[in-house]
Amino acid sequence: MRWLVLLAAMLVAGCASDDVGPSPAELKARWDAQNVLPQNYKADLVAFMRTYLNDPRHVRNASATKPVLKSLGDDDRQRYVVCVRYRERKSNGNYGSPKDGFATFVSGRLDRYVDTQKDVAPLCKDAQFEAFPELEKL
Repeated sequence: MRWLVLLAAMLVAGCASDDVGPSPAELKARWDAQNVLPQNYKADLVAFMRTYLNDPRHVRNASATKPVLKSLGDDDRQRYVVCVRYRERKSNGNYGSPKDGFATFVSGRLDRYVDTQKDVAPLCKDAQFEAFPELEKL
């Protein structure tokens, strides 16, 4: 019985800790450490777009920006963002109007791709696009 009381006391004492997790400064330091410039952003985008596009073999006028740190929405953490613009062939054989999107990168790797105009337009409105021939050669 004494062992049971002693064990219960130890369990209760273990729960009485002031440690509630990492501090905001520690979380920011972790984020900054993993938020590195993507070195292979074009290769990551090409690999993703190969599965994302309906007909990846017929892309024209592809362009992209270099990675830039930007804040997204209400999140104060900055991410590396690459804006992408391209024209893809429709099922009738004609090429549609340019499509815009952006990719976010975390830890130097592609994290997500967004193509909704309400999100893309404000983020990529002043972007400096450069030719992206790798996307046209899928």
